[in-house]
Amino acid sequence: MPNAIGENWRVTLWAYAPLLSWIAVIFFMSSPEGSFAQTSRIIGPLLHFFYPSISADAEALIHGYVRKTAHFTEYAVLAFLAVRACVLSAPVSLKKWRYIVPLLLVVVVASLDELNQSFEASRTSSVWDVLLDISGGTLMLIFLWLIKRPKLSEQPA
Repeated sequence: MPNAIGENWRVTLWAYAPLLSWIAVIFFMSSPEGSFAQTSRIIGPLLHFFYPSISADAEALIHGYVRKTAHFTEYAVLAFLAVRACVLSAPVSLKKWRYIVPLLLVVVVASLDELNQSFEASRTSSVWDVLLDISGGTLMLIFLWLIKRPKLSEQPA
């Protein structure tokens, strides 16, 4: 007979380690290491490589769009990993909440992320970024719901 405690521990670790690691990445990126000045050290040279005559205004605009796209994307990934964790480890009675709990997690992490940034001199905090983060997570949840919902042909008549 297999050891239930050992198996549950492995399932829990397999389900939650990527999620917790991603939350750590999000909070690392809300530190001074994720500031505009730091990301410009990567984005600026890439833009100048592909567009040598790019103006400073265009570079700043594209840099801003890249950063906002990163906000949206990192919270879409967070929502995906949260749904994955719920599906892999939640009891059957809680599976019906597999989209609500991840949405709440996205809201909490996005809010804490911006709160954390408000204490960093090199960062700015914005309610608009929280809304952008939530929209990224929500869009992922809608996408996952759409691909997992029962098809019309599978529903009983």
